[in-house]
Amino acid sequence: MKRCRLYKSLFIGLLLSCFINTHLLADTLNDTINSLAKGGFKERAKVIGLMSRLNDDRILNSLEALSAGKLYFRKNNKQVIILKKEDNKYYAKDPVTKSNLGVVQKKQFKKIRVNNRLRRQIKLTLSSLKLRASSPKDRILAATNILKTIDKSALKAIQSQLLIEKNKSVRKAMIAARASVILFNNSSNAKQIQSINILMKYGGREARSVLTRFLSSANPRVKKITENAIKTIDVSLQRWTFIQNVWYGLSLGSVLLLAAIGLAITFGVMGVINMAHGEMVMIGAYTTFVVQDLIKANFSHLFEYSLAFSIPLAFIVSGLVGIAIERGVIRYLYGRPLETLLATWGISLVLQQTVRSLFGPTNQEVSSPEFMSGAFQVGQMTITYNRLYIIFFAVFILLILLILIKKSSFGLQMRAVTQNRLMARSMGIRSDWVDALTFGLGSGIAGIAGVALSQIENVSPNLGQAYIIDSFMVVVFGGVGNLWGTLVGAMTLGVANKFLEPFAGAVLAKIMVLIFIILFIQKRPRGMFALKGRAIE
Repeated sequence: MKRCRLYKSLFIGLLLSCFINTHLLADTLNDTINSLAKGGFKERAKVIGLMSRLNDDRILNSLEALSAGKLYFRKNNKQVIILKKEDNKYYAKDPVTKSNLGVVQKKQFKKIRVNNRLRRQIKLTLSSLKLRASSPKDRILAATNILKTIDKSALKAIQSQLLIEKNKSVRKAMIAARASVILFNNSSNAKQIQSINILMKYGGREARSVLTRFLSSANPRVKKITENAIKTIDVSLQRWTFIQNVWYGLSLGSVLLLAAIGLAITFGVMGVINMAHGEMVMIGAYTTFVVQDLIKANFSHLFEYSLAFSIPLAFIVSGLVGIAIERGVIRYLYGRPLETLLATWGISLVLQQTVRSLFGPTNQEVSSPEFMSGAFQVGQMTITYNRLYIIFFAVFILLILLILIKKSSFGLQMRAVTQNRLMARSMGIRSDWVDALTFGLGSGIAGIAGVALSQIENVSPNLGQAYIIDSFMVVVFGGVGNLWGTLVGAMTLGVANKFLEPFAGAVLAKIMVLIFIILFIQKRPRGMFALKGRAIE
């Protein structure tokens, strides 16, 4: 018992110590920043020197504001704040916590002035602090910025940081940044050649830009080596450009897949040319917008989970609208494709106008949760998180649908109606309800596609119109009613578009793809993966 009490006391003491130390650090930082308001340029130079030794990321905000002329102090108590002017009003912000302090009167504050010498010192201090930032991503960003700007003043800071830096990716970026500075620092031929080789191995457009800039001032011997290094980087960039185009194509293909899956089901089972399918996508996107608005207004702490609420709600809302359309209009037009096309086109116009009346004609922005924001680097290729998640999401939805169609009784009935509607009816399957539920399923999946599209595009009444033609092309090319064909068709057309766009432009690339599909279906009218069945035969 005594030992337990001792451990408990030690634990409480440790927590109190951490708490006290945190507050002492915060107080020290506040006192240091507030001391910028005292004295003249010499005193401020000493304070900036002290700030560079504190090694705290929160100092960056204050120094950047000081350099930009946005750092002020309150006349009565010398408290330092950041002032920003918007709409003829001055908004104050805490330089340490970055929290908003509201609207203030400018006459109560005085600007902390700096001269050219202080600006140079601030620039050096910022470079040093950014290179020592706690986040490896921030340190790489700082090194890359030095590489691009060839900031000679940062050489000492880079060399100091390289002595203690352990992260391999950060070291690589810092070594390249140092090489770019040495290259332009009147170094010997040997050092210049060494720097050129380092930049060639590092690769990328930034390194190529540095070498191209150096080329005009290089002597004949070094110039030849520089030209060879640029050619090597160009070959590497071409490979990465090819991989990047494949990635962009898969990203576009995943969006087309989500938009076309529902159409593949409705078109495949019922043979209905549904021109209102794009509006189901739009309804799903607007459902996401409404859910986010409600969460922001009433449950802001749940914003990160807004998509988890949006996905099932978009499926339900779009699915119910789809069932209502099938029961109210389409069921009277089976076997008359032209009338169905005209009716669904009219419905699409009605739905667009309804949305315009409810939400207005302007675009609505839907925010992305934290986990879907930002990007990461793979070699010379940038991959955004939102696109990556959409690819996985599209494949996940496809797998769920395949399981539903292959393993469930509803899927069995759907396949029976697809293959031979009359025989299915004779076996007791209510084909009219299968049609309604299938149409609802296809519309619901289109609604889910709208949720995904809201993360990469602004939500507008015309959102669905941009994807309806592409969706039909994917379905026809892959094979009507075949989900695997839809997957292959979406990815093939997505990649083909992205490879054609750089040469032909976005519009001409789409026209070329359309011409290819017309020629393809002349040869294979049922697409790449045609369904089989007595009715189809």
